[in-house]
Order: sequence, then C-alpha cells, then structure tokens
Amino acid sequence: MLREIRPAIVLLLVLTAITGLAYPLAMTGIAGAIFPAKAQGSLIEKDGKVVGSALIGQEFKDEKYFHGRPSATLAPDPNDSTKTVSAPYNAANSGGSNLGPTSKALADRLKEDVDRLKAENPNAAVPVDLVTTSASGLDPDISPEAAQFQVPRVAKVRNMPEAAVNQLVVSNTEGRLLGLLGEPHVNVLALNLALDRAAAK
Repeated sequence: MLREIRPAIVLLLVLTAITGLAYPLAMTGIAGAIFPAKAQGSLIEKDGKVVGSALIGQEFKDEKYFHGRPSATLAPDPNDSTKTVSAPYNAANSGGSNLGPTSKALADRLKEDVDRLKAENPNAAVPVDLVTTSASGLDPDISPEAAQFQVPRVAKVRNMPEAAVNQLVVSNTEGRLLGLLGEPHVNVLALNLALDRAAAK
C-alpha cells in the first residue's frame, strides 16, 4: 500500500514546494526589481514620513480637504465584540454594505448625504460617487466631476481662487489606462497633498 501512496505524497510535496514557495518568492523578487514602489504597497510620503497608500482611501473630514467616496467598512465594537461599528477605509475588513436598492437604511443615508452636498454646492448636480460606496469600501479615487464639485468649498475654506484649485484637480486627474481602459479618476490623497503644497506657497 505504501508503494501506491508514496508517488502521491512525493508529488504533493514537490508541487507544494514549487507553487507554494518557489513561485511566490520568484514573483515577489521580480516585482521588487521591476516595480519597487508598487511592490512595497504604493506608499505615499510627505516630508520623509509615510502618510498613506495610493491604493487605499483615507477619511478626510476637514472642510479644507477634498473628500473621497463614502466607505462602508466595519470593525469590531471595542465595547461589545458581538457588534460592529463603522470604521471607514478599514483595510482589515474590506467590503461593501450589501444594502440593496429597497433598503430603507440605504435610502435614508443617501438622502441625508445628497441633501448635505446640495447645501454645499446648490448649483451643481451631486456626482454619484460622492454618495455611493465602492464594493471594497477602500476606493482611493473619485471622478474628476466629484473633485470639481468640491472645488467651491475647498477654495472658500482655504481662501484660494477657485481657478487655482480647479487647476490642481485637472493636473491630478489620471486618464484611462492606455487611453482605453477604465475611467478618468483623481487620487484623493495625492490631490490633498498637492493642495497643501499649493496653499503653503
């Protein structure tokens, strides 16, 4: 019986070594050599300190900053481990809210967010990505329209000309990959760092 089982065990060990050890190490080494910044998590630094990643959104509440998409990620309640609490952009618990189109909780939240944004900029239509969450809850980007919607608020709070703030949005807008794939988008963290640099001048 051992004679019949031995080839299966040897094959299991060989394939485990190849696919579970050799291949991942080789790919990690190649990625680190060809794309070192991306292999390390696409980290963004400010004054030598890591302030975030270009791949994971952050919550900006201050009115002087551009805000990203809402995040539906949760974390365990520190007071009751059987419950969860809102924890925006929690990379350890990536996911959407799973609330459907007939959900009253979703409808109420959307109405509240749309009303708040309409009060902020009554002359423009509210871009959908400023009120809807992404599937991961970690989306670091918004549409150029969502960024431009926020220009009047940011310019007013920072006492900057709207044209200057709008130019920052334009210069931080990334187009489609190879001119074909995806949609134009703006990384919120990169835009806010550019805004801080412009305001410092």
